[in-house]
Amino acid sequence: MEGRILNNDQNNQDQQDHGSTEQPNRVAQKQRKSFSKRVIGGVIGILVALIVIIGFLGYRYFDNATQPLNKNNQQVVQVEIPFGANGKKIADILQSKKVIKSGFVFEYWTKAHNLSNFHAGYYQLKPSMSVSQIAKTLNKGGSSEPIQSSTGRVLIVEGSQIKTIAQTVQKQTDFTSQEFLALMKDETFIKSLAKKYPDLLGSAMQAKNVRYRLEGYLFPATYTADKKTTLKQLVTQMVAKTDEEMQPYYKEIKTQKMSVQEVMTLASLVEREGSTTKDRHLIAGVFLNRLDSKWRLDSDISVFYAINSTKSTLTAKDLQSKSPYNLRLHLGYGPGPFNSPGLISIKSVLNPTDRSKDYMYFVADLKTGKVYYAKDAAGHAANIKKVAKHNGTDENGQ
Repeated sequence: MEGRILNNDQNNQDQQDHGSTEQPNRVAQKQRKSFSKRVIGGVIGILVALIVIIGFLGYRYFDNATQPLNKNNQQVVQVEIPFGANGKKIADILQSKKVIKSGFVFEYWTKAHNLSNFHAGYYQLKPSMSVSQIAKTLNKGGSSEPIQSSTGRVLIVEGSQIKTIAQTVQKQTDFTSQEFLALMKDETFIKSLAKKYPDLLGSAMQAKNVRYRLEGYLFPATYTADKKTTLKQLVTQMVAKTDEEMQPYYKEIKTQKMSVQEVMTLASLVEREGSTTKDRHLIAGVFLNRLDSKWRLDSDISVFYAINSTKSTLTAKDLQSKSPYNLRLHLGYGPGPFNSPGLISIKSVLNPTDRSKDYMYFVADLKTGKVYYAKDAAGHAANIKKVAKHNGTDENGQ
């Protein structure tokens, strides 16, 4: 009996020892599970917080991007929406024109509000407009032609070339220089003007190899471009003004057996060669004498136009330009005018002075503005030497 009791006590002790080992393991497992739950809960909490923050920031961003780019900027921006442009293309155009904050938001917002049925055309938009206002404007449809959106005045000065007038129009209106130059190549438009002003543009329409058929026919004056003025209407005003100024001289031009194109061409050279009324009349006489003698007109103004440059000096290579506008190389008048001459230059060609003196040359002193005239090469060489000595440089006479 004593032996069995001892064995039972030993068994009880073994069971107690085994139980004491299992209890800490279960506690540890519970602790690990609790920790895992806390970690997972923490991660989920962080993710929820991030989602809330991102959602809030996203909402703020989208809401802000639908507001005006600059509520205080009332300047009108003319925007062209091309035919067939999709929503993304239109959004990109609006963002590039700086009338909206985000092209992405604009595209998303218009789709969400079923306002993406936009029409091609020209639109007058402002940075002060909201996405909603711009979208509704695009849904209504724009104009088929560019429109001057704000009251403006366009000043064309004497001697301006078409490329210069294009820059002037861009600075003083909402039309771009590219739109203006494109119109200068629009044969359908130009033919409509020729039909309306046949006395003025008849000979211009027959000219060959012209750069711009309306070069010389956009009269130097001040023009008004109001809110509804289209680019075609603005150009038509310029041509109409030229026709108005030329009306008293059409008969005289025919009497002198000249064409309007020839008169305007010579007048455009006179405009840039002379600075006073007296010199313009004398220089016109020199050019006419050269034509009568079958000489080249030899004007540097024609070379600058031929090479399409505004640099201050010409090289030997420039003088050999094959362009038909280079009248140092070619006989006659060339294709047409080199700029828009003023009325004084036009009248100088029709009524030159001192042709009886048979002046064939002239050279200008750039410091004093004085022009020296000569009948022959020897006299011209002497004048060039005189001018060069006064200026301290070599001069090219004409």
